[in-house]
Amino acid sequence: MKYYSTNKNAPEVDFREASINGLAPDRGLYFPSSIPKVDPYLIENIKSYSNLDLAFNIIKPYVGTAIPDNELLRILAETISFEIPLVTINERISSLELYHGPTFAFKDIGARFMSRCLGYFAEGISTKMTVLVATSGDTGGAVANGFYNVPGVDVVILYPSGRVSDIQEKQLTTLGGNVTALEVLGTFDDCQKMVKEAFADTTLRSKLFLTSANSINVARWIPQQLFYFFAAKQWEDDFAPAVAVPSGNFGNICSGLLAKKSGLPLGKFIAACNANQAVPSYLKTGKYIPQPTISTISNAMDVGDPSNFVRIIELYKSSYQDICNDIVGYSISDSETKSTIEATFKKFGYWLDPHGAVAFAALESYLAEHKDEKGILLETAHPIKFDCETTASGAITDSIAQNVEMLRKKEKKSLLVKSSYNELKDYLLQ
Repeated sequence: MKYYSTNKNAPEVDFREASINGLAPDRGLYFPSSIPKVDPYLIENIKSYSNLDLAFNIIKPYVGTAIPDNELLRILAETISFEIPLVTINERISSLELYHGPTFAFKDIGARFMSRCLGYFAEGISTKMTVLVATSGDTGGAVANGFYNVPGVDVVILYPSGRVSDIQEKQLTTLGGNVTALEVLGTFDDCQKMVKEAFADTTLRSKLFLTSANSINVARWIPQQLFYFFAAKQWEDDFAPAVAVPSGNFGNICSGLLAKKSGLPLGKFIAACNANQAVPSYLKTGKYIPQPTISTISNAMDVGDPSNFVRIIELYKSSYQDICNDIVGYSISDSETKSTIEATFKKFGYWLDPHGAVAFAALESYLAEHKDEKGILLETAHPIKFDCETTASGAITDSIAQNVEMLRKKEKKSLLVKSSYNELKDYLLQ
C-alpha cells in the first residue's frame, strides 16, 4: 500500500514512512492510494470471526509489508485487549462503548496501535524519535499512556489551558518519564497550528526526528475503522444502521466512512457536532468556512477547522453530492447536551458523557425524520471523566471510579507556554 499527500506535492510513501513522517512534506495529510475492498465472505460471516482475526484482515492491506504478520498480530492483540460492547439504550438506539480501555476513551485504540507501530519502527532508527501531538481532550491521555516508557521515543503534548476536564488533564500531565505536557494559553486550533508549523519547519526537522500522534497520522486514523466492524459484528438487525459519531477533528467519522467504502454495510453517517459547526454548515451550503473555536462542555469536539475533513473530501473525490448522500450534520447546543444527559438517564438508566449526548441528540433528531430506521451512536468517553453539572447522579462503583479517584490525587506537571510557535520551537531545541 502506498500513501500520497492530499496536497499532491510530495512523493508517495509506504505505511512505515507515512507513520514516521506524520505529516507529508508539503503539509498535506497522507491518504491511501487505493481503498482495499473487504472480502464479501468476511462481511457475510462477520459474527464467526474473532475480533483479532477481524482486525488483522481489515488492517493488513493498509500496512502491507511494512510490518511482518507475526508482529502485526502482536500489535493488534495489544491494541484491542479490552471490551468494546454494543449496548441497547432503547428499541431504536444502541451505544458502542469505546471507553473500556486504559484512559476511558475511544482514542485508546488508535494511540495503542500507533505507539506499538512506531515502537517497532524505532528499533531500526539510531536517533531518538519525538512524538509531537496536539489534543483537545482525550487524545493527550491516550497518547501519553500508549507511548509511556516506549524505548527510543519522547512525547510532547500540547493542550489548551483551561479547556480540558480535570481528569483529561491529569491523564496527560501526571505520567512524567518520556512524556512532557505543554499547557498552551490558547485554543486547540492554536495547538494544532503550532504542531503543523513544527512539521513544516525544515530547520527544526533537520535537528529532530519528529512525528505526529494526532489523527493526521495514518497509524492513528486507520485503525479507528475497527470500531465500525466490531459494531457490525454485534448488530442483530438485517438492515444497515445509521451511525452517529461525535465529531471534532473528524478523524473518527472519516475512518467509519473508509470502512463503508471498503464494503461494510452501514447506513447514513450523522456528523454530530457541538457549537463548532463548520462541517454541518458545509453540508447545508456546499461552502466550507473554518470558524473560530467555541468552548463547550463537549470539549474534545471544540475544533473550528477540523484537519481530517480534507480526507473526507479526498475519499469522495470532492463530490459534494456524494458526500451529502452519505453524511448529514447536526449541531447540538450545550443546553441540549445537558438535557439529553438528564433525560437519557431518567428514561433509560443510561449514563452518557457530553460527547455521547451530542451524538444521541443528533441521532434522535435523524430517527424522528426516518421512522423505519435504527441507529448506533459512538460513546467515545466514560462520563466519569467530565465535571458536568448535569452528570447523572447514579454513583459508579466499578474499577473505573477507583482509578479516577487515584488519578485525581496525582500531581499535575506541565509547562505553561504562549500560543506561539517560537516558544514551542525553543522548547524542542532545548
